[in-house]
Amino acid sequence: MQGGEINPDRAYPVLLNILPVGLKGLSFAALTAAVVASLAGKANSIATIFTLDVYQKVFNRDASEKQLVNVGKIAVVVAMVLGVLIAPHLGIDKKGGFEFIQEYTGFVSPGIFAMFILGFFWKRTTSTAALFATVGGFVLSVLLKLLPQYADLSFLAFIGFASRSAEGIYEIPFLDRMGIVFMLCVLVMVLISLAETSRGVKTNGLEVDASMFKPQRSFVIGSAVILVLLTTLYTIYW
Repeated sequence: MQGGEINPDRAYPVLLNILPVGLKGLSFAALTAAVVASLAGKANSIATIFTLDVYQKVFNRDASEKQLVNVGKIAVVVAMVLGVLIAPHLGIDKKGGFEFIQEYTGFVSPGIFAMFILGFFWKRTTSTAALFATVGGFVLSVLLKLLPQYADLSFLAFIGFASRSAEGIYEIPFLDRMGIVFMLCVLVMVLISLAETSRGVKTNGLEVDASMFKPQRSFVIGSAVILVLLTTLYTIYW
């Protein structure tokens, strides 16, 4: 509890306080390592995307490796400063940081996921369909986010696809919204791809080696053990 309200972000600190000294330090180190690894991945992505897809293609096509590295470093610093300045105004502290991040990451992830799934496993997927998933998925997410302000979605509450907010309006939970956007993206991608291939548009499907998806026996056993443990813990403590 924080200020009389439940704050999910305090769950992990509470659990840490229950652990003995040795395990408490180990768990905190694991959390720090996870945060640093995630931040490093984001920084690397920012530098790569900006330098190769923006700076090199738009501003300086003849940029040397040293220039690209320097621009990437500057891009990361600027992005981090902007993040620090913008974060206090996003309401993260009011809603819970993890939930906030997951919800707004969900504006782009359904379309990207649909693009990758069909691109890998359906050879008739076209580039136009992939472009729709990337852009259209984000647009659909925004529309569904704003829809409760202009339409009464109380009829969805009966089947569990809407919940009443503190303001008294029925909203689609962001996890459900992500699922709906994903299904719409897949459906429209299939329709676009079928329409284009019927007109003779060539596709460049990815060649996927089935052996890549065949797990080793030790991995299967370890995964089964983890699933059993998680299922048991959720059943007991949920």
